[in-house]
Amino acid sequence: MNSKLRTQIFAGMFIATLISFGTGFYIGNGGVLQFRSTQASEQVDLAPFWKTWNVLNEKFVSASSTKTISNEEKLYGAISGMVASFDDPYTVFLTPEEKSKFDESIEGVFEGVGMEVGVRDEVLTVVSPLKGSPAEKAGIEKGDIIVAIDKKDSLNMKVEEAISLIRGPKGSKVVLTLLKKDAQKTVDIEVVRDKIVVPTLETETIKDVFVIRAYNFGANARAEFKTAIIQFNQSGKNKLILDLRGNPGGYLDAAVDMASWFLPAGKVVVSEDFGSAREPEVFRSKGYTLLDNKKYKMIVLIDEGSASASEIVAGALKEQGVAQLVGKNSFGKGSVQELVDITKDTALKVTIARWLTPNGTSISDGGLKPDVEVEFDSELFKKTEQDTQLQKAIELLK
Repeated sequence: MNSKLRTQIFAGMFIATLISFGTGFYIGNGGVLQFRSTQASEQVDLAPFWKTWNVLNEKFVSASSTKTISNEEKLYGAISGMVASFDDPYTVFLTPEEKSKFDESIEGVFEGVGMEVGVRDEVLTVVSPLKGSPAEKAGIEKGDIIVAIDKKDSLNMKVEEAISLIRGPKGSKVVLTLLKKDAQKTVDIEVVRDKIVVPTLETETIKDVFVIRAYNFGANARAEFKTAIIQFNQSGKNKLILDLRGNPGGYLDAAVDMASWFLPAGKVVVSEDFGSAREPEVFRSKGYTLLDNKKYKMIVLIDEGSASASEIVAGALKEQGVAQLVGKNSFGKGSVQELVDITKDTALKVTIARWLTPNGTSISDGGLKPDVEVEFDSELFKKTEQDTQLQKAIELLK
């Protein structure tokens, strides 16, 4: 791959792909902002902005606080308002505090409740709690709608703001007000924050079926998945289930690498559609040959918690004719973000592209639909540990 750095933040939780582009602008005569880009230049009269700035400075008196707002805070607020006008939950301005948390997440320092959140149907939603996390232990489930965080209404709240409120030091508590699936009223769940250890994958053999459960596409995913594929190849089994349920995604590289164990070299895994800005970028299978002489049948399990890189792999394997998808519709997180430093302490995370499956379907457009839809019976699982979706996959492989 080229020098682009692509990553996702786990347990923080938001998805970001870091790459580098450039756009220039300057302030012309009369305070008119003139943009320089590949598109035709346009002019914006900033007089209303400066008039509003001056009126606020001269006249505003807070009715409830004596706090003085610094010019820096006003500037950050103005930028955030402009960014919000694009109405994209994954395009956001990161203040120094938010950028610092972002940087900590990249470095792998996680203290919080251990779940990914995203925006679905314009409401803040739990994508998936991490396996063994405080969120999972507290009873938080994928698909739960987050109504409030410590009694603060989450309506129209950006993902990063929610993350900032949910994260915190180990041992501290946060109260999440949730609307459960099919529930008529909300419930308050108190979660004690902890240090988050993100699991990668595990394998299991169920009778004559080899099962790989992938929990994320993090830094160790490629090496651990290679080990799992070697185990499958040596197992003597010819039936494989790749369980991507509750997998919020991760490195794009890891997704392409995982698909490369099953697809011939050159087959399309995913493409990035930049709209009219530039030509799409296509990511193709590396064509690993370990399984070339092995005849096997494969099913991929997905659900509402399968997002981002999970959807890339599932979509590629389905559309390239390698595997059936079983379970529930995936989350539908298929946009690509670029992180641009605005100052040394602030940054802009901006959506620049969308992911398309090999057949050209936008992952963000409702997610992936399974070939065989199966509900997960959570009550039955609690009582007997019977996994209705896994059982159906095993049945289909027979």
